[in-house]
Amino acid sequence: MNFDHLIPVIRRLALEAGDRIMQVYNGPDFEVKSKSDTSPVTEADEAADVIISAGLRAAFPDVVLITEEQADSHALTASTFLIVDPLDGTKEFVQRRGDFTVNIAYVENGVPLRGVVYAPAQGRLFYTQADGVTVEETGAFAKDAAGPVSVLSVSKPDNAALMVVASKSHRDAATDDYIAKYACKDMKSAGSSLKFCLLATGEADLYPRLGRTMEWDTAAGDAVLRGAGGHVVRFDDHTPLAYGKQGWDNPFFIAYAPGVTLKK
Repeated sequence: MNFDHLIPVIRRLALEAGDRIMQVYNGPDFEVKSKSDTSPVTEADEAADVIISAGLRAAFPDVVLITEEQADSHALTASTFLIVDPLDGTKEFVQRRGDFTVNIAYVENGVPLRGVVYAPAQGRLFYTQADGVTVEETGAFAKDAAGPVSVLSVSKPDNAALMVVASKSHRDAATDDYIAKYACKDMKSAGSSLKFCLLATGEADLYPRLGRTMEWDTAAGDAVLRGAGGHVVRFDDHTPLAYGKQGWDNPFFIAYAPGVTLKK
């Protein structure tokens, strides 16, 4: 993969999809449908998927494309692929809470090497540059050229006073019990892949996820965190979270800044 070509393409497609999502978000009431797994889907999910999929297929016709909104792609198997969640955090979108993102990632040999996470309602854009370093872009977000960027780096955590981020829509007792093993100074809740981005910026130290996720939920955020010096590991054995798994579903995992002493 030519990363100098990849990054401008996925950045532009994320921004274009974000524009379409915000048209729906800021418009009149929209229909919310249920997919076969009972998760919600809206016009915005589907419209964003059309934009991103068409753009990726045109730019990278020989790379396998996996996307949440195209069930046919879920039957594919690959270790190197592009993977998309056109609107991550649909529950937050439906409730107009703003914590939703556009996720696009490139995975090579099971490792998420590059990715973009765009939170259009919050005006925050995170991505890995061609060299693999993660940045947050500020400014007007022109489609054809990147604006000013800040290089991101994870925190240097204090294990006696950790900042924890957890899911806004999927918190449960098991997650709270696990977080209680740590000395926490404060806790944030956030939706979608923004949780990975809060680790990448140093705004949080630890994000445990004891619940079901799919690879399209995590790949872009994982890449963004990786490019800022962070790690994502399986909850059970603390080995790196791998991609290209059968069925595209993830085990429980922990995302964290190096220096956090992980608990079993």
